Amino acid sequence: MYPDLSYFFHDLLGTPVDNWTSIFKTFGLLLVLAILSAAFILYRELKHKAGQGIFQPAKVKFEYGKPPEAAELISNGIWGFVLGYKGLYAVQNFAALKADAAEVLLSAAGSWAGGLGLAAVLVGLRYWEIKRKQLPKPRVEVKDIYPHDRIGDITMIAAISGVVGAKVFAIIEDIPALLRDPVGTIFSGGGLAIYGGLIFGFLAVTYYLRRKKIPVVPVLDAVAPALIIAYGVGRLGCHLAGDGDWGIVNSMAQPGWWFLPDWLWSYDYPHNILREGIPLEGFAGKYNTHLQPPVFPTPLYETAMALTIGAILIGLRNRLTTYPGMLFFLYLVFNGTERFLIEKIRVNPEYTNFGITYTQAELIAVILFLIGIIGCFFVWKKNP
Repeated sequence: MYPDLSYFFHDLLGTPVDNWTSIFKTFGLLLVLAILSAAFILYRELKHKAGQGIFQPAKVKFEYGKPPEAAELISNGIWGFVLGYKGLYAVQNFAALKADAAEVLLSAAGSWAGGLGLAAVLVGLRYWEIKRKQLPKPRVEVKDIYPHDRIGDITMIAAISGVVGAKVFAIIEDIPALLRDPVGTIFSGGGLAIYGGLIFGFLAVTYYLRRKKIPVVPVLDAVAPALIIAYGVGRLGCHLAGDGDWGIVNSMAQPGWWFLPDWLWSYDYPHNILREGIPLEGFAGKYNTHLQPPVFPTPLYETAMALTIGAILIGLRNRLTTYPGMLFFLYLVFNGTERFLIEKIRVNPEYTNFGITYTQAELIAVILFLIGIIGCFFVWKKNP
């Protein structure tokens, strides 16, 4: 496993573990890659639908050559201060940053000199850039803006709200951990519940689309393959980091027909970022444990299923153009089915109500599956 890049380079080049590259956490890098992959696929899908005439452009006015505005300069100053305040402090306390990046970056400690200095630089640069482009009389242009032209805003809104939602649902899922260590639980880098991210992201992006008067249903169809493929990339990050999203102990004998590598049947997650399990003999690094007995590598199973579902949805998108919403509801059906099945061999807190034992993810998976089935039925009835 590669909890951070130092372990990856150790395997690749033989360099020491826990060096300066350890500040780059594998899960965080794969999370960024998942967001970027979702943005890329969504951009392509929205542009594809615009080419089909499904989206019409909005007329948006752009004003060029305006003089500097206080609000914009203040915004640049705030960002500059935050980055400089924490950035210079992180450099000055690099050993602490390597040991616990969240503790350094999320604490109130910082460098006033770095904050004020970078704020002044960014404000000055922005002021100079605006003055350089300023015109005697500002020029107004009206441009056609399609939904795919707003991909930056959509991605940022979905990413921020998704991470917040994933964290909120993860906290709700493990209240005892929150009570034991409130600050550590809230600000830890791990512990994200994908369905929380999906729900919060859906609500936030839907609100944005309605504000911009963009049809929601075609966007949902466009985002379906993007979401499931990004989910697969994110789950790969869970596996590589060993963040605890593994399965239950796999004590079953490997069947005779199994032709795949042994580590796809059961895996011990050496160097997992949670440092769970027993010590690895002869290894003195920070992440020096592995699981015994080994478990189902469920993140890899989910990655394979997610990428397969994504390919199916992309293959169906042209055939279902006359059924607006069908692709998204199929995504809910596939997603709910995949997650419900994988929960049977995953480690998650369980709840018991009315004699039924279930996990939070199983409950949400069933709800999404039912919404998907009902949605598919109504879309089909509406467009026979």
